[in-house]
Amino acid sequence: MCGHRWLVVGAALLLVGTAGAQTRKGKAEPARPGAGIEERTLKNGLKVIVWPAQDIPTVAFFNWFRVGSRNESPGITGLSHFFEHMMFNGAKKYGPGEFDRVMEAAGGSNNAYTSEDVTVYQDWFPRTALETIFELEADRLAHLAFDPKVVESERGVVYSERRSSVDNDNMGALAEQVQATAFVAHPYQYPVIGWPSDIESWRLEDLRRYFQTYYAPNNATLVVVGAVTPAEVFTLAEKFLGPIPAQPAPAPVRTQEPEQQGERRVTVRRLAQAPLLQMAWHGLAATDSDAPALEMLMGLLTEGDSSRLHRKLVEEEQVALSVASHFGPSLDPSLVWVLVELPPGGDVARVEALLNAELARLGQQGVTEAELRKAKNKTVADFWRGLETHSSRAQLLGSYEVFQGDWRKLFEAPARYEQVTREQMRKLAAKLFIQDHRTVGVLVPTGAAPEQAVPATPGAGQ
Repeated sequence: MCGHRWLVVGAALLLVGTAGAQTRKGKAEPARPGAGIEERTLKNGLKVIVWPAQDIPTVAFFNWFRVGSRNESPGITGLSHFFEHMMFNGAKKYGPGEFDRVMEAAGGSNNAYTSEDVTVYQDWFPRTALETIFELEADRLAHLAFDPKVVESERGVVYSERRSSVDNDNMGALAEQVQATAFVAHPYQYPVIGWPSDIESWRLEDLRRYFQTYYAPNNATLVVVGAVTPAEVFTLAEKFLGPIPAQPAPAPVRTQEPEQQGERRVTVRRLAQAPLLQMAWHGLAATDSDAPALEMLMGLLTEGDSSRLHRKLVEEEQVALSVASHFGPSLDPSLVWVLVELPPGGDVARVEALLNAELARLGQQGVTEAELRKAKNKTVADFWRGLETHSSRAQLLGSYEVFQGDWRKLFEAPARYEQVTREQMRKLAAKLFIQDHRTVGVLVPTGAAPEQAVPATPGAGQ
């Protein structure tokens, strides 16, 4: 890690390295985390952030576009994810298949992902390929091809992906229904992969308009981490990406989800071996001051064999095979999930009652001092381990820039975790886990008795 290694002892962080400044006594002074990072915004609005790290001769190149399913509307749901595919299918200089072929010939590899808020294109390569990668990225951003045959081919690929991840996946199918039910106004209700009828009916003019609006340099942030200098990255960015014109800023998403007035329940009946239980509460935006506490709270509940819900549901009561949680940084308040897999014939009503009681106890009694200390130690240790590679640094740096509004806040995170108190976590649990603010989804295996899956009286205390 840039010639340094981080040691985590309790919550204390000690940077040991060789790149510090010399004190008057001749001893190396620890380098400031993130030292050497530089940023520049080009005239067309593209922001470029460079974190030089010369320990290995490789580079991570992440281009973040502020577009996801929250920017879609009925009729064009799934378009953000569709462009994740289209961006690899040919442009002016590099035709279909050439992007991957040229990158792999230079020793690189790539991937991409789409979420509710962002689409991120990821390249990893030896530093000798830096100019080649800039040329590839500029070609597809400036001259993406809209060949009708390619569009139809990728439409089929996306629909196949939907079948595998939603239509033929019980967990995915239930989660889609829960999310669509939890939101009644905000576009977070739309599935990232898109509704089937929209995938089937996108038109070329929809694609062209969407690309011009959201794939503009002023709607992107480029993060480059690795064996580079800021000067050479800025020079290449000016040369290859600087000529691409800015576009009018996309219309902001102004809709705010109204407060939920009562619990919503979804039952999905499918051919399956075992039932599933999912609960989703309206949560926090990434900029919320309680976000660090939420991260630690959910870790305490579901991460590892010693977590509260694993101990209660899997080990002590033996009513579940696994329990997990899911939440992530989001521009607007999104969902906090608890996901439970039951054994064949499992009693969903009993699992729900036990889960309700455990969450109610957390909101009433809070966490112990030992639990808080453990949560802080684990979260801070995971944070620094997450900065061990060029790729994870590029991911975190971009995430903080996009979701928090400033990449510098990345290096304030350990202090924010340390400031979380037991009372803050108790209040957060009491505020978050409210029955009237949640959506409950149950997958009932075909043939199971309805009363087994949907309890008549949900547990008290929520």
